[in-house]
Amino acid sequence: MKSIIIMYLFTLALFAQNPKIYAALGDVIYNNVDKIADLKIIKEYKEYAKKIDEYTKDVNQTKKDGFCIETSKNCIDKKEYLNKLRTLSQTNDYFVRSVKRNFSTSMKKNNNLLFSNIINNGLLNTKKNKETIINYYYENIDDINATGVIQTFLDEDAQLKKSKDAQRKKYKTKKMLEEEKIDRIRKNDILKQEELEKKLQDEVKRKKIEIREDQQKSLFRDCN
Repeated sequence: MKSIIIMYLFTLALFAQNPKIYAALGDVIYNNVDKIADLKIIKEYKEYAKKIDEYTKDVNQTKKDGFCIETSKNCIDKKEYLNKLRTLSQTNDYFVRSVKRNFSTSMKKNNNLLFSNIINNGLLNTKKNKETIINYYYENIDDINATGVIQTFLDEDAQLKKSKDAQRKKYKTKKMLEEEKIDRIRKNDILKQEELEKKLQDEVKRKKIEIREDQQKSLFRDCN
């Protein structure tokens, strides 16, 4: 029983990888197959359910053939395997194009459920379409839940803003340093100007007092 379990786990671990033979073509197909299978839960793809099931089955069998070619001689030949990949690639590309079309259609028709399902499916290049996705979300913010891809983008932007703010506090730009220097110079000039004005005012007061005392002394002498 233990050996059966070990063999089962080994098979799972192996199948989680992709055959290395013709990987440039195979990886795209194998990495997308689960995403294509998940399209069945979207209303607009219900009619493709049978085709998707058949495609998924063919992909899994072809993946086994790929591993077989790498580990044994009792398999299909490489040319036949390559032809299978080419055929599967056409179906893969069809669904990728379909997802792109429905992404555009969902926004044109304000079909927010389709929009959310498409961007969270995984077949669409959401990073490439990030700006479009975020803009549409804010335009329909009351009707779209910020889950999955959208929440990830919002969290990334919030973290980026926090990081930039921290950098601004830590590292002052040359312009900021120059502005601070000019501000200090202006404040020093104002203080010096105030000190000078106070000295002048004190000098004027002193002069007035001296003049007044001289006048009083003169008046006192004249009276005598």
